[in-house]
Amino acid sequence: MSNMSEIKIVAASIVDFLKRQLEGETLSVDSRESVEVGVQCIETAFELGPEDFARAVNLQQLVQVYRTPPASTATSAERADAERLKNEGNDLMKSERHSEALEKYSLAIGIDRTNPVYFCNRAAAHFKLGQHEAAVADCMAALALQPDYGKAHGRLGLALTALERHREARAAYARASQLEPDNESYRQNLRLADERLNQRGERPPLDLGGLLQNPALLNMATEMLADPNMQNLISGLMSSNGAAPGAGGVLPNPGGGNAGGMSALLEAGQALAQHMQAANPELVEQLRRQVRPPGGPQPPQ
Repeated sequence: MSNMSEIKIVAASIVDFLKRQLEGETLSVDSRESVEVGVQCIETAFELGPEDFARAVNLQQLVQVYRTPPASTATSAERADAERLKNEGNDLMKSERHSEALEKYSLAIGIDRTNPVYFCNRAAAHFKLGQHEAAVADCMAALALQPDYGKAHGRLGLALTALERHREARAAYARASQLEPDNESYRQNLRLADERLNQRGERPPLDLGGLLQNPALLNMATEMLADPNMQNLISGLMSSNGAAPGAGGVLPNPGGGNAGGMSALLEAGQALAQHMQAANPELVEQLRRQVRPPGGPQPPQ
């Protein structure tokens, strides 16, 4: 099958998926119009005909299959052989015999394609050999089998960094750090990715998920809520209009002339900032780095 023929099958599959969405009732009127235009553009750009649509693949079913890890068909003896080959590959990596290690991992994968460790380890061998695209592919294969595999996210970040795909690398490091918050190398790589994005004039995305699961931030929040002074501030803020939100009251409206409410809000904000700075200045600086615009003032060295 020629490369152009394969491209047409992909394009026809996308059009087929979009047309299925148009047949349903999930799209708004505006979205339907956009999808219809997209369908027409793809059909015209790729010169799709009936023969192309006859070979189209159901993308939704393909994704479902992709997200369902395959069951291993290897026997227990075969899995033991695969594990032995993996261990031999690990020993070869320690001896920096990366090509031989790659062969061992490939043999293990040939026996059991359901073990994400084999793909992740082969990604490391590809990376050492400078085969960064292959390393990305193996990391993605490992993550398809185990989406919460922190090491695979971390190695994906390294391969993407080598390819200068820094925004994607930053997302991989952020996920690795979220899964393994005690891993200093992931945190360091995440900081370096942010610096590279800043150097290119790009704002690193605010990782709200990572912040909300940051143990230091959670501990600080717990301590603050247990502080009687902070409890009094929050109580005063919520009762500034006579009732707490959710019980018929509302938060102070800055434009509504509620000077007492705004004063309480400012006071609470200042107390919060002071508490955070005193309790964990390193975390405060991390938060500043995430929200500081690129090119903005930098802290003193």
